[in-house]
Amino acid sequence: MSNPVVSIDNLAKSYGSTIAVDDVTLEVFEGEIFGLIGPNGAGKTTTMECVEGLRKADRGTLSVLGLDPWREAAALQKRIGVQHQEAHLQKRIKVWEAIDLWSTLYSKVVDTNLLLQRLGLENKRNAWFMTLSGGQKQRLFIALALIHDPEVVFLDELTTGLDPQARRAIWELITDIRDRGKTVFLTTHLMEEAERLCDRVAIIEHGRVIEIGTPAELVEKHCPERTVVFTSDEAGVAERLNGLPNVKAVTSDGLQHSLNGQGTDFVTDVINAIASEKIRVTGFRTETPTLEDVFLRLTGHGIRD
Repeated sequence: MSNPVVSIDNLAKSYGSTIAVDDVTLEVFEGEIFGLIGPNGAGKTTTMECVEGLRKADRGTLSVLGLDPWREAAALQKRIGVQHQEAHLQKRIKVWEAIDLWSTLYSKVVDTNLLLQRLGLENKRNAWFMTLSGGQKQRLFIALALIHDPEVVFLDELTTGLDPQARRAIWELITDIRDRGKTVFLTTHLMEEAERLCDRVAIIEHGRVIEIGTPAELVEKHCPERTVVFTSDEAGVAERLNGLPNVKAVTSDGLQHSLNGQGTDFVTDVINAIASEKIRVTGFRTETPTLEDVFLRLTGHGIRD
C-alpha cells in the first residue's frame, strides 16, 4: 500500500438523538478507488461530508492530505474535488457559464476545453443546465469537481438514477481519473458499481464499519460457496455425483441439476466427475457469489427507509 491520503479514526456524528456515524475508522490510500458502501441511512453521506470539511465531527480524528478538513478547510478545498449527491445548478445557466464561474474559484485550472471534450460535453457548451440529460448533468458535475486538477476526488452516489449506458460511461471516467494518478473516494449503494470500480470497499451499517477489503477478498471470506448448474437427460445424475468431495448438496429439477459446494477445485472436480461418469451434458454454467451477496449476508435482506 502507498501512503494514506485520507485517515479516519473513531469518527462519530449525531443529529440530536439520531446517531448518523458511530466510531468509523478507515484509511484511503494514494492512487486507489475506495468505496464506502451501505444501506440507505447507514451513514455514508455524513461520513463523506465530515471528511470533506462540510460538517464538524462530534468525535474522532480526520486527516485528508495531511490537513484537518474542518480547521484547515480553505487549504484543503484547493486540493480536493467534490461532487455532492444533491448537486444542482440554476436551470438557465449554460455549461460554459458554469465552467467559467467555477474557474474563478481557483488560482490554477486545467484546460477547460480539453476537460469538456474528455467528458463528452464539448457539443453542449451553449446548452442550458435544464436541457441536459441525467448523465450529462453528472458529467458536468464531474467537470466542475476536476476543474482545478485535484489530488483527491470525492463522489457521493454519483450514478443513482441513471440509465445503464450513462452509468457505464461515468464508470469509465472514474477509472480514468484513477489511472491518471488521482485518488477517488466514493459512496454508493449499487453493489455492481462498487465491485466494478473499487480497489477496496468498506461496508458501513448503522454508522459503523463492519467489514473492509477488496471485493474479491470479501466474497472469498463471506461467500465461499460455488454452484455448478448443468442440464442432462440421463437418469440418476444426482445419485452418481452425490459423493463428490466439497459438495454440500446436489439437487435436480427435471433435466436441470445443481451442485453446491466450495473450494478452489470444486468446479474442476465436478467437471472431472461428469466426464468420469460419462454423463451427457447439453448445457453447463457456473454461478459465483458477488459483492451483493456479501452485502446482503452482512446487512440483511430487509428494506431500509
